[in-house]
Amino acid sequence: MTAASQWLHATTGRIATDPYSWMQAVHWIHGSGLYTNPHNDGPKTLNTTTIAVAQEIAALKECRPSIAYLARKVKLSPRSVKYHLRMLRETGLLVYRSKGTRIAGVGGRASEFERTIPVVFDEALGIRTVGEGVQRRPVGIAEKGRKAIGKLAKKAARKTRRPRRRTPVSSGTRCTPMQVGTSGTSSAGSTHSPSESKLASGTRKSPTEKSSKRGPRKLNKVGRRYQLARELIQMVPWLHNASVPRVAWIVRHVADAGWTALEVQAAAELFIAEREPRRPSAVLAWRLRGAHTLFNTPERRQVAVEQWQDSRRAEKARHTEPALIPAQQGPRSAAARREWDQAFAALREQLTPAAETTDVDLMPTALEDLSREEIIAARLDGMRDPEVVLSAISLLGERDARRLYTSRLVDQALALHTINARNTVLTPAF
Repeated sequence: MTAASQWLHATTGRIATDPYSWMQAVHWIHGSGLYTNPHNDGPKTLNTTTIAVAQEIAALKECRPSIAYLARKVKLSPRSVKYHLRMLRETGLLVYRSKGTRIAGVGGRASEFERTIPVVFDEALGIRTVGEGVQRRPVGIAEKGRKAIGKLAKKAARKTRRPRRRTPVSSGTRCTPMQVGTSGTSSAGSTHSPSESKLASGTRKSPTEKSSKRGPRKLNKVGRRYQLARELIQMVPWLHNASVPRVAWIVRHVADAGWTALEVQAAAELFIAEREPRRPSAVLAWRLRGAHTLFNTPERRQVAVEQWQDSRRAEKARHTEPALIPAQQGPRSAAARREWDQAFAALREQLTPAAETTDVDLMPTALEDLSREEIIAARLDGMRDPEVVLSAISLLGERDARRLYTSRLVDQALALHTINARNTVLTPAF
């Protein structure tokens, strides 16, 4: 039967009413010799192995045998099982109801067959059927086929086993048991030991010496991606819960370009957008998009790393500068407190005339008269004690205080003053 006729809707045979009747048809096809394999591979005709495969198929309630199941039951290779299934289909004993497929994520699905009896079997034995198509049913048999159907019934009831393969012990001569007095010659008499000059001294080195120490394995492209992903997950704090395969896929471009983990971290943390995804791996993909084309040389990557390190140092300095010291502390020792009061009094005396005048042009002149050392000392005092900045705001005004102490110190002082005012707790009267 051709490949197009090996389907249930295209076959000319009929569905077997029971597995027993189907095995009778299998044995008849096997003994008739009508089938010859037209292919160059596989067995030439149906044999006992084909019958053993058919018996396993007949024992199934649903005719959906997988290749692995049949190979395990009959102890064959999957390729051999495919050969015998093909012969059963080409003889019309099996037809497809649905063909197996391979679905990604689900796995392979076995083909579903239908056990059928070909028309040539009914014609040869004189079996009469009623109905149409594959739903035909047998209702009688001719007298000439009764004896043949009886022999097929005995074969179908008997379990067929595959013959054991006989392999020789060795390709050479077989060993014979020791015999006494059966031969006048001994095989041991013809043997002789080699001379001492031909024996190996053991001092000669082998031309193909094996190295006792193997060097480090060289990673391929995929291994380099996974190595870079593991280093990033260990180095970057916000990537600790990320998946290694996902990060390896994200950094595939930069890993192929030879980036290091420090360069990837610098490129990912140098430019931070306002709105970013929440998942750590998505954040990394968002920040690294197009980075391998922007920093395409080692020099550009080194400049990016230096800028990122400078920004990190500046951020650390902002978190550790004295402006974050509470305003109530001030200088701890009495001597430092006296020097601080004297410096602040001198600065107040110098700035008071400029603050009391009504001429707008005198204020810039009074601030510009201060030397560089005095301005630095004033700003250091403002960093140590925000109350100094608040006092300068009340004396000079916010505009000139910002000119003297910078807007950052003024904003910090005002923020601390607001926080202290909110945290004030009133003592209850009862």
